[in-house]
Amino acid sequence: MSMSTYTTDKASPFTRAVVDSMRKLYPEALADKSFDNTGLLLEAPFDPIRRQMNSVLLTIDLTKAVADEAIERKDCIVVAYHPIIFKGLKSLTLADTQQQSLLRLALEGISVYSPHTAVDAAPGGLGDWLADIVTGTLSAPEPATKTAEVESLKSETASLKTDSSDGRPVESDEDPFVEKPQQDRVPEMKNPKARPTRMPLKRFETAGMGRLVTFSTPQPLTYLIERIARGVGSPKGFPVAIPQMKQVEEIQIRTVAICAGSGGSVLHDVSADLLFTGELSHHEALAATERGMSVVTLFHSNTERGFLSSVLRDKLNRVLTAEWKRVREEEKKAEGLSVEWEEALADEDVLVEVSERDRDPFGIVILQGSTQVGKPLGGGGG
Repeated sequence: MSMSTYTTDKASPFTRAVVDSMRKLYPEALADKSFDNTGLLLEAPFDPIRRQMNSVLLTIDLTKAVADEAIERKDCIVVAYHPIIFKGLKSLTLADTQQQSLLRLALEGISVYSPHTAVDAAPGGLGDWLADIVTGTLSAPEPATKTAEVESLKSETASLKTDSSDGRPVESDEDPFVEKPQQDRVPEMKNPKARPTRMPLKRFETAGMGRLVTFSTPQPLTYLIERIARGVGSPKGFPVAIPQMKQVEEIQIRTVAICAGSGGSVLHDVSADLLFTGELSHHEALAATERGMSVVTLFHSNTERGFLSSVLRDKLNRVLTAEWKRVREEEKKAEGLSVEWEEALADEDVLVEVSERDRDPFGIVILQGSTQVGKPLGGGGG
């Protein structure tokens, strides 16, 4: 029986094209390397016997269910927003469920890439998408609200910018409801606690963690709550915190500070009427309301998941289509290519899909018809 001549010290050429595409869209230099672990976390060797489809599976979390999905679909690579490896590993065993997923994916020839905070910071990334939800500038038409009426949404919005001479914030009078380049819509929020606030990369000068939206005309909090809910997929409910002695219907919002995921460190000491993030701790939310601010949280990953289908899938597909063509042409120039490698390069297909099994671990339980109020879940007494 003849042996294959392929080499196992390389990932598939399609994996290379995907990684190069993600780095073009969201350079890893934008990530907060003080804690984050972005990049190619699992580089599976090319195996022609188990050659995967030229497909990418997008997910927020790489759980066992998502790993099963990628294996069943025969994807080439999983782009997982959250890194499945955060700290250094001293071993890789099947006893750990996350390591088990990595080992199974490697066995199937499926690689794993994580962009995480590079997506948060990049112009046109996750921060700007959340800002577009708040300002109503998403490309899809906005449904009519049921709980609040606003006379005019065509109001000017001042965005926090930075004067290049001394670093002081200055306001812009640009109208965010007029279409303009994505990176200019909502520049980064300047906050000394944010990491990083600005990166010296060409085409990414406005990169930074967090966004600050300022309305020239204050907006009802109830209106913004409905707008946020529609923008992230109309969840059944989510936590809202407001100052004591206030009613939600009477609160008007002029400034909104935004951070995807866990916003405690980025939004700390920020002055805004509303903090919009995935999660804050009890004490962080309490401190905010004591300062007169309101808080909207959606559970951590619910501020992130919609970005995959709304933005990243199509954006990556466009860039990857061109990048895969370039990689194929470049690789074909090499001499001594194996038959298996040539077959991989002959495949022109490109497919980017969003996981159907990825979800936030938390959900909302709605009790209907209960006559009990304040009864402990366990049924026990005090």
